[in-house]
Amino acid sequence: MSKDAAIKRILDTGIVAVLRAPSGEALTDVAEALLAGGVEAIEVTFTVPGAHRVIEHVAAKLGGRILLGAGTVLDPETARIALLSGAEFIVAPTVNLDVIRMCRRYDKAVMPGALTPTEVLAAWEAGADIVKVFPSDITGPGYLKALRGPLPQVRLMPTGGVNLETAADFLRAGACALGIGGSLVEPKAVANRDMVRIEALARQYVEIVQETRQCG
Repeated sequence: MSKDAAIKRILDTGIVAVLRAPSGEALTDVAEALLAGGVEAIEVTFTVPGAHRVIEHVAAKLGGRILLGAGTVLDPETARIALLSGAEFIVAPTVNLDVIRMCRRYDKAVMPGALTPTEVLAAWEAGADIVKVFPSDITGPGYLKALRGPLPQVRLMPTGGVNLETAADFLRAGACALGIGGSLVEPKAVANRDMVRIEALARQYVEIVQETRQCG
């Protein structure tokens, strides 16, 4: 899949689910539950042991039904491993120009993490498709709106602090999509293999995105 096609899917659904777990055993089931709830873009972080094998397994099972990405990518070597394992987009907590170049080389979407206006603009100018504003739990929707003032051309995705109470506020502040981790993929639900809970949460977030955009 080209980066343009991947970005379109992310922008259309407006949610990137962030999967973190002490092991990758349950993450395929989690991905299926998210998909059933309407969340297509799913990021497996490289803090998961054997993350590249998890990506391979999920990609083989779910294929093009989901948009599978890799997160917490800190260097170009990890980015290349993730892409060759089946990741269609790369997310990072920082701005690493070599990671951006690697994604450009393979025509894959890249979302580096930035916080300050200088970092955000540097990431965008270097070729970021979306800039992940991280950690947004510290700054909140007001900060995102402030960034959008001088940088309206930059696609911003807050990650951290996005939950059922704040999701609409972030969207109204100008977020093009939401990066959602533990408030969507609850650690307790993963540990208990409670896929019904995860699917229900996914549906709630999808409804928030749709309703907020309709009212916007």
